Amino acid sequence: MTICGIEIKGSEAIIAVASLHNQTLTHVALATKKIALEDDDEAANVKAFAAQVKAFVQANAITRIAIKKRSKKGEFAGGPTTFKIEGVLQLLDGVEVTLLSPQTINAQNKKHSFDLPTTLNKYQHEAYKTACSTLMKK
Repeated sequence: MTICGIEIKGSEAIIAVASLHNQTLTHVALATKKIALEDDDEAANVKAFAAQVKAFVQANAITRIAIKKRSKKGEFAGGPTTFKIEGVLQLLDGVEVTLLSPQTINAQNKKHSFDLPTTLNKYQHEAYKTACSTLMKK
């Protein structure tokens, strides 16, 4: 089973794909590591972002996405752009999208202690943990 973990930071969807075979987690290295939404005030840019995400999902045969949830209010609340990105991801056809809280991700990481492969960039760690948490939770 393979799943795409996504952490949304600022105007970027940071991507890491993980797969689970015989209780062993592995990182699936892909050329695309993040997709950015430039100037989200322009409808054309949001549509271009949606097209990029759709092309990425189709090219890599992704059917499941796990997104690290952001807070809606308070000190660490996500910005409006992050929620637009999340909305675009949730509207993808033929893709099951799950939202995971940071607390769930930390609990799963503590329980299973996910090894972070060297094929990951440091900024992809949270996205990878999100994917692993979803795989281990099933």
